[in-house]
Amino acid sequence: MKIGIFTALFGDRSLDEALDIVQAEGIQAVELGAGAYPGNPHLDVDGLLQDAAARQALLKKISDRGLILSAISVHGNPIHPRAEIARPHHEAFVKAVELADALDVRIVNGFSGCPGDHPGAINPNWVTCAWPDEYRDVLDYQWSEVVFPYWTEQAAKLKKHNVRFAIEMHPGFVCYNNDTLLQLRHGVENGEYIGANFDPSHLWWQGIDPIYAVRQLAAEEALFHVHAKDTRIDQYNSALNGNLDTRSYGDILNRSWVFRSVGYGHGVEWWKDFCSTLRAVGYDYVLSIEHEDGLMSSMEGLRKALEVLRQSVIQEDSGPMFWARD
Repeated sequence: MKIGIFTALFGDRSLDEALDIVQAEGIQAVELGAGAYPGNPHLDVDGLLQDAAARQALLKKISDRGLILSAISVHGNPIHPRAEIARPHHEAFVKAVELADALDVRIVNGFSGCPGDHPGAINPNWVTCAWPDEYRDVLDYQWSEVVFPYWTEQAAKLKKHNVRFAIEMHPGFVCYNNDTLLQLRHGVENGEYIGANFDPSHLWWQGIDPIYAVRQLAAEEALFHVHAKDTRIDQYNSALNGNLDTRSYGDILNRSWVFRSVGYGHGVEWWKDFCSTLRAVGYDYVLSIEHEDGLMSSMEGLRKALEVLRQSVIQEDSGPMFWARD
């Protein structure tokens, strides 16, 4: 298993500068953004799609530093009820799939998206309860009229390009846990091209045990890529208010939970168990660090995460894994 990084952390630096830092820190893989919410500070997507020489130059920059490109990331909401948001996010997704194929990278990471509650809606509606009954009506509309039709079409595109879409299960979108991800995977034709970019940080505050969750997804052959990010539950605030928290991420003292660098929400023993479980279920690809810790600078958070992961990751080659099979 390799330790990687999502280079959105270095969005204020050039690609060469970011890759130099990654190499210097002994990281082995990079994940590059290609549009939508995190943007694409390091990729000229249109230029790369049009220019084979530019693609080769990009891959050479990466390989010359002893790195691999683990995934192209395009975290957006292509089923947003407002066309001015949905359209560019959809276009970014399509281009990311095409670019991944052109670069011979077989994974694109992103979100499932979330539609509104009726055809005239202007904002997404993330439903989290079954009563009053109209919430179930909203879910029926979202899945039958928007989610399944859209992702059926996109899954055909994924199959055409032999690229897998790894969904980051994220609250606020229709796929936020195993149940909803597998509902999408099983509910569309060519659903085998849809799986998980498994990020434990979004699961903890929902009350999900990431180790149980990753075992189920692996059994479904739906584990494509893994993020390394931690979450700390504030026991005082959580006991008072629960974990459905709409305070700003910057209001760290008063939130029920916050994102932390690896090891600062759950200790090294948990991460050892997680990495061992990944190996046991047959995942031997990349554990990609995503830094969103409001208490640490980018470099401090990165180095703290690396310190924990280097104690946890099992790196011996165990041969081809199920996620890479055609």
